Amino acid sequence: MVSLAELLRSVNLGGERFVVSSIRRRRRDPFKVLVGIVLSQNTSDANAIEAYRRLEERVGVEPRRLAEAPLESIEDAVRPAGLYRRRAWVLKNLAATVLERYGGDLWRLLRRPWREARRELLSIPGIGVKTADVLLANFVPEAEVLAVDTHISRVAKRLGVVGPRAGYEETSSRLIELLRGKIDLLEAHLKLIAVGRRYCRPRRPRCGECPLREVCKYAAARTVGDDAPR
Repeated sequence: MVSLAELLRSVNLGGERFVVSSIRRRRRDPFKVLVGIVLSQNTSDANAIEAYRRLEERVGVEPRRLAEAPLESIEDAVRPAGLYRRRAWVLKNLAATVLERYGGDLWRLLRRPWREARRELLSIPGIGVKTADVLLANFVPEAEVLAVDTHISRVAKRLGVVGPRAGYEETSSRLIELLRGKIDLLEAHLKLIAVGRRYCRPRRPRCGECPLREVCKYAAARTVGDDAPR
């Protein structure tokens, strides 16, 4: 039987836009990527990209510049991403912490064993598990992490790889167990998001077109009849 990893490898990312991937390609700087992760949470990629562009132009996306900038300037720059007061506070705090602990260079942390680096990232106010895992996945190839967003959580539950009440750690661990050694985990992360955006939508999912339908319990149930779950 075909595996989830095999089907994921066939998913074409096409024109999908990923804020973090875009920043990483242009700037192999983990702090800039960290800023992009914060700006991309709970908003569209287009809004996050615009907020990042404005922040880069008006303040600068470097730890010292952000730490020293007036909070109001950061708020105004990141306004397109929404929740701008909270985001500005988080970014200013992150910048100050990175300056204090690592002299402004996050590589000092990311060169440590990845489990140690993850624990320390999670000790920084404003960094949660998803943020830490996305950062590690992009800069620490040996890190066994797979960040779970709302798209991936929905896909995993509909596939049936976790139960309907599974939380972040359970979903991430189960996906890693299924995919580790069969597909790059960062690639799997991006492709699961793409599947969630294009096919596995919260309403009116396009199961018949989904590349994962062969291993999906939800898609199989929908073919039973009109009373199947939608």
